[in-house]
Amino acid sequence: MKKKTLVLGASLKEERYSNFAIRKLLYNDYEVSAVGLKKGEVGGVQIHTDIDDVDNIDTVTLYLNPERQQPYYNQIVDLQPRRVIFNPGTENPEFYQILREANIEIEVACTLVLLSTNQY
Repeated sequence: MKKKTLVLGASLKEERYSNFAIRKLLYNDYEVSAVGLKKGEVGGVQIHTDIDDVDNIDTVTLYLNPERQQPYYNQIVDLQPRRVIFNPGTENPEFYQILREANIEIEVACTLVLLSTNQY
């Protein structure tokens, strides 16, 4: 199993990109944790409502708009992931600066494209 990714903004709705990302990460043999507004399960991955339920994260991939990211700033920094991926619509210069100061890599990209092109 490859390094663990946290999908933040996970949705139970199959048409949501975060849901598709969970399934595509699993398909590509990544270990996945997920945090969203509602508890549930996608592809065998339990969606938690609290980021405190996750650890050992290599990558955080965001599916939250900048305003919804704010409550998670400190928690993400505390996880000390190697990188945070800002998917389309999640771009947030304020958070970029916080992450850079914590020596966490930022990537403004689409997780689904990265996976599809073997650049993840």
